[in-house]
Amino acid sequence: MTSPFLENTVELGARIARGALRRERIFRERINPLAFSEEYLYERYRFSSEGLTYLCQLLEPHIANATHRSCALTVPQTVCIALRFFATGSVLYSVGDAENLSKNTVCSAIHKVAQALTGLAESFIVFPGTCPTQMIKEGFYSMAGFPRVLCCIDCTHIPISASLGENEGDYVNRKSFHSLNIQATCDHRCLITSLDAKWPGSVHDSRIFSESSLCHKLEQGVFSGVLLGDRGYACQPFLMTPYPDPGEGPQTTFNVAHTKTRVRIEMTFGQLKARFTCLRGLRVALERAVPIITACVVLHNIATMRNERAPHAIPQPPDVVDPITLDYPTGRAVRDSIACYIGQ
Repeated sequence: MTSPFLENTVELGARIARGALRRERIFRERINPLAFSEEYLYERYRFSSEGLTYLCQLLEPHIANATHRSCALTVPQTVCIALRFFATGSVLYSVGDAENLSKNTVCSAIHKVAQALTGLAESFIVFPGTCPTQMIKEGFYSMAGFPRVLCCIDCTHIPISASLGENEGDYVNRKSFHSLNIQATCDHRCLITSLDAKWPGSVHDSRIFSESSLCHKLEQGVFSGVLLGDRGYACQPFLMTPYPDPGEGPQTTFNVAHTKTRVRIEMTFGQLKARFTCLRGLRVALERAVPIITACVVLHNIATMRNERAPHAIPQPPDVVDPITLDYPTGRAVRDSIACYIGQ
């Protein structure tokens, strides 16, 4: 029997039922990530408290929430969530459990920070470097007496496990796993000075370089100096590679100096992957992989410039390259002249 004092008892009952069944929103207690010891911060975020403060100030205009409703994340919390993922490579659930957050919140924070750092890449990834060019050349020369070096160049594979669509075969590299082939150059301080992170794992190092904007600038004579690369590249006037079959004397001396100097890029890759272990295997969608890689490179440069504690570098396994046998005659001539100079 309906009540004569209520217009719509069915609607009132439905509202009462919904109110009884509605789950109360629970906001988990969140910690202040900067309230811990330096050792704690470094192990989890790879930065000291001063470094984290600098990152928060740098990224605040790009990642700050417009409102604090519903316990919105603060800038330090957002930055530290992303850094924890970059540093550990843990699955999103693990990062969320560690920070008392849901998976969706963690995913959103990582994406927001990665996009912000990618937008700052041109300010922190600068060729030939943040130092004067002459200082860079002198820094490389002091290692093994190799003259006129602007940077060392190489590629490294970042494993990726995600749906790659109809072009999946393009991402299978010569070691038979899916990856992105990342080209980078570094200066004498292990700062990454250029980055090309878009290529599938099956693409050869020499093709990545030949189609890069860096190669085009070097061909146009924009920079004065040489790059050091392995036999995966053709010897060109601006890119020195080792002699394939060195004779005794200047050629052997050249190869020894070349190896001692070029090892800087191997050290850089080792430090990068030790600092941000997510790069040992990304479990994200392809369109999000490149911003994450770029963000890690920007963070590596910031950490290096701020003299943050350097991690124990991971020894890089010997890279099996497909050697380029067709060198440019002008490149061979420059290589011979440098070999004579070093062998004096």
